[in-house]
Amino acid sequence: MCAVAGHASMRMGPTDAECTIACVDAHGVPLVLVVGRDVYTLSDQQLPRKFAGQRVRVTGTIEAVKSGKIFHIDSIVRAK
Repeated sequence: MCAVAGHASMRMGPTDAECTIACVDAHGVPLVLVVGRDVYTLSDQQLPRKFAGQRVRVTGTIEAVKSGKIFHIDSIVRAK
């Protein structure tokens, strides 16, 4: 929901990072990568946790599945 609609009204933490992790943990939803209007479920749910709520540079491959798109992460770093 936050990936497409924003999360200001549901604010679950004082920072974007804390809000993201709280939402993922409380609602059992996966971390996603948002690129413009495209939303990708991340295949690795542990590695990207430390980058929650930040702009990142991710490399990997995309797999189309019935439920959407999965991004298989090769590397992830904070964007400059």
